[in-house]
Amino acid sequence: METATDPDPQTRAINWRVRVALAVLLLLAVAVVSVTNKLLTDRFTESTRNRAELRLALYSGNLLSELRQNAIVPQLLARDAELIGALNSADYTASTRRLISFVEEIGAASLMLLDIDGRTVAATDRNRLGSSHRPEAYFVDAIRASATIFTVAERETGGYGFFYSRRVQSGSDVLGVIVVEVDLQKFGRAWAGISDAVIVTDSTGTIILTTEPRWQGRTEEEALVRHTPENAIQRAIQATADWTQLPPDAYLQGEAVMRLETRIPFRGWRMASFTTYASVRERVNGVLALEIMGFAILLALSFYALSRRTALRMALFQRESAELRTLNVALQREIAERKRVQETLAVAEQTLEQSSKLAALGEMSAAVSHELNQPLAAMKTYLAGARLLLRRNRQEEALSSFGRIDDLIERMGGITRQLKSYARKGQEAFSPVDMGDALASALSMMEPQLRQRHVQISRIIPDTPVRVMGDRLRIEQVMVNLLRNAIDATKSEQSPKVDILLSAGETATLTVRDNGPGIEDLDQLFEPFYTTKQAGDGVGLGLAISSGIVNDLGGRLTARNGQAGGAVFEMQLPILGSDHSTQAAE
Repeated sequence: METATDPDPQTRAINWRVRVALAVLLLLAVAVVSVTNKLLTDRFTESTRNRAELRLALYSGNLLSELRQNAIVPQLLARDAELIGALNSADYTASTRRLISFVEEIGAASLMLLDIDGRTVAATDRNRLGSSHRPEAYFVDAIRASATIFTVAERETGGYGFFYSRRVQSGSDVLGVIVVEVDLQKFGRAWAGISDAVIVTDSTGTIILTTEPRWQGRTEEEALVRHTPENAIQRAIQATADWTQLPPDAYLQGEAVMRLETRIPFRGWRMASFTTYASVRERVNGVLALEIMGFAILLALSFYALSRRTALRMALFQRESAELRTLNVALQREIAERKRVQETLAVAEQTLEQSSKLAALGEMSAAVSHELNQPLAAMKTYLAGARLLLRRNRQEEALSSFGRIDDLIERMGGITRQLKSYARKGQEAFSPVDMGDALASALSMMEPQLRQRHVQISRIIPDTPVRVMGDRLRIEQVMVNLLRNAIDATKSEQSPKVDILLSAGETATLTVRDNGPGIEDLDQLFEPFYTTKQAGDGVGLGLAISSGIVNDLGGRLTARNGQAGGAVFEMQLPILGSDHSTQAAE
């Protein structure tokens, strides 16, 4: 006679098949979760590495740009007639005011004028007046050398100071030293606002700039051993410790910290960043949780089917009821797990939003680099010419070159203000602009490139002024970009030629035509980062920025291929006044 605890052979066969099916389902779940974890971990790790490399390149570029921007300042101030006169006459009543007038335009942290004894006779920080710097390296080395000296000095209050210094001469007499302090600590404060830890080391491996102030003055090995950071790296190491305690079915991999390093082309400096894997694990865990939830539901359904098959026997009813209660508890746990996953996904969305902000910052940094490239190239040419003129004792002509360099520095300051308005449109008032004068100024800026390339320039402008309402500096910026593109397009031509036509009708129209190979893809020409130049010659932002400027001024910028070959660019702006004469002269 059969009992409730002794099922028949058919029931035992059904139970055996169910158990095999459940085992296969569990094995399938383990395999899917393992493969998904590996693929997603590799993919998200690679994307995290790419973003970290982009940020590292951006940080090093900003740091190098700040150093190079301030390197030229001592050379210019050392030739300032008023400062030289003050040192000769020992009358420093107006020297401090003059340095203060320079510091905001230059962007340096502070300026100091030291006499021959190393005493501060003028400074933007009035608390430093009268202090002695005679034993400081930036004073001693500047007195001995004829060139600009860069010095990293350790402060008494902790940290480092960065100084450019150059001696001030009157003829062959050394009168004193001009000192420019560069504020590089602002980069450390800015970098500390993100999830990465960043260090900058000098040629000896000593940390001179970092997001962790306690690391300064140590090597990287000493800093990591003795001063474990309290933010990004500590959180990553703690997270890694927690992973090792999870059950094996979590299948979490990856190192605690991702370290990236790059070389800064300045005195053997190097930069390294430490990026956590927190965002990678959050994104991977979100997907894995959904997969595990799906398999859990399938498993729950399997248990339910098993309970229904064995519900015919009263002896097993209580056991199946207990299993159903256990199942309900498991489902409640899964619901709680799902809520946790939703919170994790919300954190991941915030991380993605921060990544998009960093990408926008990278694009703006590329725009600044592109727009400052032309003035920097012109300054380099003028400096080379001034050096040659000084060797030939032609000081008046050399001073003229320095005057042009000063104008270019003002232009670079204007360009940075323009790039702010590129993100915040309509904040600057417009004024009448003479297009002919703006064109002459743009050609003057392009003079070194035109002379070097021997490009034939043909200009046709009206006899009467052509005026528009706008920002002259931004209009000149568009003209320089169009002229530069035209010159670059004629590199392969034996007789490069650029035609410029300025006409006044219903609109003020500037036409720039070259005899280059023309444009292949007109549709994408004004898209950001689209360029036909070789790698290193441009990033494809000039025409995109120029188009945005012209649109802001109420005009339009168009391009086409000429019938006789070459490219033709036209900038059309609303004309100012009632005189629409189109009469032109060569």
